[in-house]
Amino acid sequence: MLTFTNRTALVTGAGRGIGKAIAETLARHGVTVICVSKSADSCGAVAAAIVASGGKARALAVDVADGAAIAAASEALLKEFPTIDILVNNAGITRDGLLFRMSESDWNDVLTTNLTSCFHWTKLVGRPMTRARWGRIVNITSVSGVMGNAGQANYSAAKAGMIGLTKTLAREFASRSVTVNAVAPGFIKTDMTTEFVNNPEASVKILEAVPLKRFGEAADIANLVTYLCSEEAGYITGQVFNVDGGMAM
Repeated sequence: MLTFTNRTALVTGAGRGIGKAIAETLARHGVTVICVSKSADSCGAVAAAIVASGGKARALAVDVADGAAIAAASEALLKEFPTIDILVNNAGITRDGLLFRMSESDWNDVLTTNLTSCFHWTKLVGRPMTRARWGRIVNITSVSGVMGNAGQANYSAAKAGMIGLTKTLAREFASRSVTVNAVAPGFIKTDMTTEFVNNPEASVKILEAVPLKRFGEAADIANLVTYLCSEEAGYITGQVFNVDGGMAM
């Protein structure tokens, strides 16, 4: 069993997929989880299910592309909770297309949602962590940020930016016993990858690049994130963990 002592976590993009799995797994370990998503219905359903199963959770509808909304939400939360001990920056979107066909709005939307949101949440929630001299921050990047991926210039740039942010913040926060790590999923079965997973021709082509020859599950990510958020992971910081079936070896 991993050790969590009266910890509170904030997970963005918790209304579905990987974020939902992370929220549920942390809750099973006794962590109070604040489930954040743009949709009040989706994060509300996840929080309600956690509470119904005996866990502790609440929902918070925030558009992570809106820095002012993040600031207001953070201010309210820190009045309610002395500290947010764990921050998982997971929220993300895609607007795929080859560079010459990519609009400026598609570029900006992905960078703002996937990367700039991490800046806002970490700056606002991370300060009390440093004062408390304990904290865990995990950024959910992607193998696209490690390897690059044709048709995803915006997404790959944002996810690569998260890696640079992770390594920098790990150095800035280390003296305060706040760890900062990143997890880079490969092809995980979620709503975002349904069109590939359910397409036999596309699946075969994708799995040619995956040594384990299968898609990952959201639980594969959630289990590692939960470990990185525990007491047992206190000597791990500034690292990027690929969970991709061997794609980026």
